[in-house]
Amino acid sequence: MRAITYLCTFLITLASCNCQKKVVDSSSIAQKQSSTMKLVYEAYSRGFYKKVTIENKEVFVLNDRNAKESESGIKISDSDWNELTTYFNEVKLDDIATLKDPTQKRFYDGAPIANLKLYANGKGYKTTDFDHGFPPVAIEKLVNKINLFAK
Repeated sequence: MRAITYLCTFLITLASCNCQKKVVDSSSIAQKQSSTMKLVYEAYSRGFYKKVTIENKEVFVLNDRNAKESESGIKISDSDWNELTTYFNEVKLDDIATLKDPTQKRFYDGAPIANLKLYANGKGYKTTDFDHGFPPVAIEKLVNKINLFAK
């Protein structure tokens, strides 16, 4: 009887040790994700065009539909890059296709049409169209930061 009690105690202890989950370093995941991320913000209307592409700590801005993308962009400082990756990591990528726009001025030419494309780990995510200057709340910080680089 004692042997069975010791055996059960040993098995329970062993099982509880195996149940502990491995702790993942979130900073290494964020760093890996930020190194593979690409952001493309595009806003347009009849007389307006802006495309901002951010990749590899560089910003590329186009203000003309017919212009070619340059091979060298504006370097982003480390503090701005860290802030941008923080905002990027706060976004739930699988949910951005269903975000609701807060305003609908684009339907009567009150605001240019805008959208955001995010690329991470070889996969692309695109928002529905929203008004330039009035992004959905879930991506507002990220879009505002992107637009700061384009000024």
